[in-house]
Amino acid sequence: MEIATLAQLFPGRVAVGIGHGMPGRMRQAGCRPERPLTFLSEYTQGVRALLGGDTLNGTVAGARLEDVRLEPSSLPETSPPLLLGVRGPRSLAASGQVADGTVLAEPVTPEYVVAARERIAAQDAHRVVAYNLAAVDPDPGVAIATARPGLEWIGEPDWAPHLAPLPFAAEFAALRADCATREEFAERLPAEWVQQLALAGTPAQVRARIDDLTAAGVTSNVLMPAGPDPLAALEQLATVL
Repeated sequence: MEIATLAQLFPGRVAVGIGHGMPGRMRQAGCRPERPLTFLSEYTQGVRALLGGDTLNGTVAGARLEDVRLEPSSLPETSPPLLLGVRGPRSLAASGQVADGTVLAEPVTPEYVVAARERIAAQDAHRVVAYNLAAVDPDPGVAIATARPGLEWIGEPDWAPHLAPLPFAAEFAALRADCATREEFAERLPAEWVQQLALAGTPAQVRARIDDLTAAGVTSNVLMPAGPDPLAALEQLATVL
């Protein structure tokens, strides 16, 4: 209902992101599905059907439904695209089958995009939205220093799929293993790695990096402002335009 309302209010401007949710929180709330991938696929297909005016009956994403539909007056003229925010290989493949696009969490490199799109293997047009930490400054050293603390968590196991396609993946893993804390790890990241794992540098350097991501298959880039004052950082990020 909320999606339909937004799509009526802002036709052509709404894109819907759907994901597995936070596993720990969902277990705590007692709503973690036994088969998360099946649940996600059925849920996405169910949402698409309802937004298209269909009536649902039977079991959908674990719920028994009987004549469930949206009131015709609430239907948008055009259903908004549904994108899955996923990273695992089977989830990426499901996105290629049931979604209009995929949201890739940070860090997103051209190598990761190519690997993800191979997994997605969509038969039709498929959007790829890339999130990346971003820091822009006329002095590339300042931009790298600003972005560095925001990368301290990417050495943790959940982010392994993002790093596996990179030529320095083994060195990266060794560096993380050699560091006692996330803070030490971030501080010891080579500057050239920071610039590959974030959009960090001069406006020209960041524009070039965005071009590389576009060439790899990204259709939309989301820049996440780094540093202690995100609002002030927006002015610097705007210089990329």
